[in-house]
Amino acid sequence: MKTKISIIAAMSIAMVGLAQKNEIKDAEKALKDGDVAAAKTSIEAAMGSISGADEKMQAQYYYTRGKVYADLAKKGDDSAFEPAANSFQKVLEIEEQSGKSKYSNEATQYMASISADLVNSAVSDNEQQKFESAADKLYMSYKISPKDTTYLYYAASSAVNGGHYEKALEYYNELQEIGYDGSGIVYKATNTETGEQEIMDKTQRDLMVKSGTYKDPVDEKTPSKKAEIVKNTALIYTQLGQDDKALEAYKAARANDPEDVNLILNEANLYFKLGDKDKFKELMAEAIALAPDNADLHYNVGVISMEQGNFEEARESYKKAIEINPSYTNAYLNLSTTYVNQGNALIDEMNSLGNSRADIAKYDELKTKKDNFFTQGADILETALKTNPDNQGILTQLKNIYGAMGDNENFMRIKKLLGE
Repeated sequence: MKTKISIIAAMSIAMVGLAQKNEIKDAEKALKDGDVAAAKTSIEAAMGSISGADEKMQAQYYYTRGKVYADLAKKGDDSAFEPAANSFQKVLEIEEQSGKSKYSNEATQYMASISADLVNSAVSDNEQQKFESAADKLYMSYKISPKDTTYLYYAASSAVNGGHYEKALEYYNELQEIGYDGSGIVYKATNTETGEQEIMDKTQRDLMVKSGTYKDPVDEKTPSKKAEIVKNTALIYTQLGQDDKALEAYKAARANDPEDVNLILNEANLYFKLGDKDKFKELMAEAIALAPDNADLHYNVGVISMEQGNFEEARESYKKAIEINPSYTNAYLNLSTTYVNQGNALIDEMNSLGNSRADIAKYDELKTKKDNFFTQGADILETALKTNPDNQGILTQLKNIYGAMGDNENFMRIKKLLGE
């Protein structure tokens, strides 16, 4: 009985192996005939029992499966890219372990082709604003060919463009872990026939220049992308509300590129969001030192100074913004408001006074000061009207000031300009 059982078992194993071999052959034949659907059915039928097959048959199975799914991917089935790449990778692993390489060379070529197809498909997806799909394909291409780290960089960029920030963050962190730099050299030369400068690889460019069809070769260095990656990481943490991690990322980013004004502004805005307006002003001062002719920087410092009740500092900032940009409407409005606010602050004190001779004298003194503040506010807006004659904001604020001053003549003049 034992002998019979052994014989039956051996026969059973042989039959399974034969079935696997037939299914693989059926898949190969169907693929050759162009019937990829039938090839897929046949190759998947062998999957359940392939783990028990010998290494030779496993390598044949995964090689054939890779070809089937690669064909499906070429025919537009995006879901086929991953099983195709995984199958060819399995071939390489099996044959590396066995020391045999019957299919490895072709599997490697197929993987290179899949990687190229993935990149081309990702480009198409990006053009159609299918950013997440593009990011997934670029990342898969990078995993197929880890030396092509630029695919990981572009995967992160696609994820950002689509607003898939957590995925982008994973990619950016991986870029930093592998020490991605992104700098390089772009090789250019001018087409002697068209006069246009074109980009080529170095070998091709040098040959074209030597042949005389191109001239003026240029080796153009592209900058490192490390600072951009760290900056984008910080921005994503901010977007995700992870403020502590964002601050750490800004610290690292600024250590890498301390004179990046936009980086300083982003960090300043985060401190503003967190309510630390003193730190905001400190960083804005750093930004102004690096970009003194940026009117917006001066204006933003003015806004914070005004919120803190530092009217003189605010005025200095607004005046600087106007000096740089004489048409800066909001700077004129806020500069005027600093005087109006000081005038309004006196009204409360005036209303608190009694009817004694001393109170009346004090009232008149405060009224004169209040009117002077209002007059200065009005004069600033009258100046602004010279470059912004139809600005509704300026006209409305000017009308309100003249109304508060009791200046009926100017009040009516501005109302007419407003079309009221």
